[in-house]
Amino acid sequence: MKNHARPKAISKAIPAASLRSIEHFLEALVAERGVSMNTCAAYFSDLRALAVWLAPQDILGVKADDLHTFLAMREDSPRSHSRMRSTLRGFYSFALAERLRSDNPTERLASPKIPRSLPKVLSLEQVTALLDCAYQMEGAPGARMVVFLEILYSTGLRISELVSLPMSAISQGKDPWLTITGKGGRTRMVPLAPSCTQALKTYLAYRSTETQDIENPFLFPSRAARQGHLTRQHFAQMLKNLCLRAAIDPQQVSPHTLRHTFATHLLEGGADLRSVQMMLGHADIATTQIYTHVQQADMMSLVQTHHPLAHKQK
Repeated sequence: MKNHARPKAISKAIPAASLRSIEHFLEALVAERGVSMNTCAAYFSDLRALAVWLAPQDILGVKADDLHTFLAMREDSPRSHSRMRSTLRGFYSFALAERLRSDNPTERLASPKIPRSLPKVLSLEQVTALLDCAYQMEGAPGARMVVFLEILYSTGLRISELVSLPMSAISQGKDPWLTITGKGGRTRMVPLAPSCTQALKTYLAYRSTETQDIENPFLFPSRAARQGHLTRQHFAQMLKNLCLRAAIDPQQVSPHTLRHTFATHLLEGGADLRSVQMMLGHADIATTQIYTHVQQADMMSLVQTHHPLAHKQK
């Protein structure tokens, strides 16, 4: 696995044998399942924590009791706790399959039940307020902010997909499309709304005037970022600044909030679940169904607030 997937300074605290085993596991995930670098970084973080805790013992020599003790002493949230257990299961299942161990010490690990939380969704008024503020911005920064919002709200892209879009993702035909390579290397095509197409044309006109950006293969180039394109963190900060200008609590808005909003507003407008699944790039339609629960929660709130019998005592 490439060195940039793990912090070198922290990796020195991991025994060499453990580090080799972890990297072997992550390389297999990338090669066989096409997992993203973000996912690899999360797995590495979990396994690094275990390896440092076990040091100098090799991570492959761990016992089931050791894992129970390790998990019990961690003060993780239920979701982080569940992810850690999932990471450990994946790693030791891999070790068993590769005959690096003769047993799987995670067989009896139980996962805590995580209460299902509904995704945060912006109202149409809030989306309009954000777009209005972006359109009021001048020059290239304004054009870029507008196209960011238009693409996210009209396609539901993940932020990692958006910032790393290559110029080649834009269709050259009559109908405007984006070709997206998402999780697991799966490719999908998503249509662009007319307002998004126009915003993209305006942005590209500004981009074409920057000599240093012409040869850059990314739609949103960055000379400061080593990846060559704008980072997720930079865009998240830009979005928070825009929220402040639009008088919207920035703590309630993230790039992923716009993805949730796209899906929810589509379903509210009558789109079918399968089409939304395809545009979001979900491998399993069960993942997309969470947005139907958002609709149900909204309808329940509407009845409880406005129905004439809502306030009547039984």
